Amino acid sequence: MAKELKSRKDIPDQYKWNMQDMFASDEAWEEEAKQLQELAKEIAQYQGRLSESAATLLAFLKKSDELDFHAERVIVYANQKYHEDTAVSKYQGYAAKADSIGVEISSAVAFMSPEILSMDEAVLEQFYKDEPELEHYRRMLDNILRKKEHIRSAEVEAVLAQAGDMAAAPSNIYSMFNNADLKFPSVTDVEGNRIQITHGNYISLIENKDRNLRKEVFRGLYGEYKKHANSVTSMFTSHLKQESFYAKVRNYPSVRAMHLASGNIPESVYDNLIETVHKHLPAMHRYVSLRKKLLGVERLHMYDLYVPVVEETGKEYPYEVAKELVKKAIVPMGEDYVAVASAGMDHDWVDVYENENKRSGAYSWGAYGTHPYVLLNHQDNLDSVFTLAHEMGHAMHSYHSDKKQSITYAGYLIFVAEVASTCNEALLMHYLLENCEDEADRKYLINHQLESFRGTLFRQTMFAEFEKIVHQRIADGESLTKEDICKIYHDLNVMYYGPDMIVDEEIDYEWMRIPHFYTSFYVYQYATGYSAAIAFSKKILEEGKPAVDRYIDYFLSGGSSKDPIDLLKDAGVDMSKPEPVDDALCVFENYLEMLESLV
Repeated sequence: MAKELKSRKDIPDQYKWNMQDMFASDEAWEEEAKQLQELAKEIAQYQGRLSESAATLLAFLKKSDELDFHAERVIVYANQKYHEDTAVSKYQGYAAKADSIGVEISSAVAFMSPEILSMDEAVLEQFYKDEPELEHYRRMLDNILRKKEHIRSAEVEAVLAQAGDMAAAPSNIYSMFNNADLKFPSVTDVEGNRIQITHGNYISLIENKDRNLRKEVFRGLYGEYKKHANSVTSMFTSHLKQESFYAKVRNYPSVRAMHLASGNIPESVYDNLIETVHKHLPAMHRYVSLRKKLLGVERLHMYDLYVPVVEETGKEYPYEVAKELVKKAIVPMGEDYVAVASAGMDHDWVDVYENENKRSGAYSWGAYGTHPYVLLNHQDNLDSVFTLAHEMGHAMHSYHSDKKQSITYAGYLIFVAEVASTCNEALLMHYLLENCEDEADRKYLINHQLESFRGTLFRQTMFAEFEKIVHQRIADGESLTKEDICKIYHDLNVMYYGPDMIVDEEIDYEWMRIPHFYTSFYVYQYATGYSAAIAFSKKILEEGKPAVDRYIDYFLSGGSSKDPIDLLKDAGVDMSKPEPVDDALCVFENYLEMLESLV
């Protein structure tokens, strides 16, 4: 029987985060929100003046940092109070006000990049000499100036800006189609219940033990996409063409180069990922073969990929137990790391349990100058233990970056955003396996980790390879029909899953349900981040303190003070080379051998 949800006031304070660490009262927030709006007006007065003198530029950049500091506080507090109980109208209003202030701020500082880009670089170099404090901002200004060769004349830029809504049309149309218009059929489960397939319940249905139900759900979902294949192909190829147009207009050699430039990521990182995963595909094929054996089927189909092959043991992990497991798992990170993370989990950082109207899911967030916060909806199961480890990894990354960096460089880029969280999960998995005496538990844990590799490293790399191929075809001037795209996707599934997998015709249409393909060259970062995290955890466990020191001092404390690739390299993981991906996939193979030996 499901537990009845408690109201917020009935959750003990020890399981709630302490927002008073950020603002002593709501009234204090309201006062700072007013001051922030005044600051936005003040900063707008610098428009057209950034090149007048070094002193003016420095004053503007300091004021910009001040604006960021207060904006983070106002936005985070408003939203986190709203997330505690989304039915409270007061905090609905706070969140809405914070959003509108965010728009005001964006508008107030919109002139910065164009003015920096229009400055004579010789004048800027002289400014550094005139005002030595400006050196602090050199990296930030250099990042803006890197775009210079890709900025067109004022007239062309104005046209491109006006074309923005039109350029977003393929993605917007797809989103409306996929989320609002597309309706899936209903299926009947073994108990005779009629269930309509939705985006939300598809995964739980495809994990069902009833193979006939899985098959019906699989065919039902992709059958609908197939009916609309011409329309979706038109949406997707329009997206590919507009991306190609922008890359050419902005003088990038390719769409991929345009998107990787934002983090200054070498394109070799992308190619190394794909090539290294290809090298390890025989191990993936072995895992597929093992899945076939464990399920006891003659032919393994795509709808058999998600059903658990090892049963969860049903153990319960209340928050107090989960917390102690995470504390023990991160012991290899050293006493200081454990002490800070433990204090955070014990007091003030974490909002633990679900309550009525609380925001779903989990995240780590916070504002510069205050400790990080973690939102959970803890469920007393093993997944929730991993979620705690994951979110505390994010929190510790923010803690160390905020501690070491000024607000200018404290935030980290998306390329490295999942590294610390996944590294913590890897340490937890290692600890649980090292201390596991029950064979059933051991099998479940190993399979849990293998599935994590399959879903993140292998599958996201397959997606990345798909993107590389379709964008290249458009760049080469080829047209892409629905048959072309489906064949590309089918052939990739054959390559990635190997000879023991029947690659059903329906999977050819899976590309149509992946919204990330409308945010070009994004998904590869899931696989590279995962690889870097596994590589770090391996070094930490094998080398001990030297690896930990590098990881904390150069990576966790780095923020955005260097390019993401350089932060990782300084800490001992060079993503410009194949080794980290290779090392991570060797860990996959070790886990695979463990499971093979147990079954």
